[in-house]
Amino acid sequence: MKKSILLTLTLATTFLLGFAFKTITTTNNTKMKRVTGIGGIFFKCKDPKKVTEWYHQHLGLDTNPYGATFEWYEGEDSTKKAQTQWTPFPESTKYFEPSKQDFMINYRVENLEALVEELKKENVTIVDKIETYDYGKFVHILDGEGNKVQLWEAID
Repeated sequence: MKKSILLTLTLATTFLLGFAFKTITTTNNTKMKRVTGIGGIFFKCKDPKKVTEWYHQHLGLDTNPYGATFEWYEGEDSTKKAQTQWTPFPESTKYFEPSKQDFMINYRVENLEALVEELKKENVTIVDKIETYDYGKFVHILDGEGNKVQLWEAID
């Protein structure tokens, strides 16, 4: 009887000490959520129509004039549908400028206006103004190496 009481007390004490240690060592991270996923992959190619057809024929992408859209459900809310866009651009496009790269990644974000204000405070280069469309809000920034990045707050 004494052993079972001692064992129970030891387990309870261990649990409470572990909980207290975690509470003490965990910082209260109240920073806003930034990137929530990849919204799209965009890349340059010689003939976007031909590349789109190739991916449709050989890899089965369900393509449209803008490339292909992959729908998925967010992990945090399995009822909330989301999308990732795949789009080939003509190699002559100026859309990726001022970056010299042949690709651009679009990141899904929450609360784009607040994020842009935070990025300005962090001296991140904001390339343009936030634009709003019926499917979301967009802005472009430059990463630490000058690659153009698109931020998208989806309107789902």
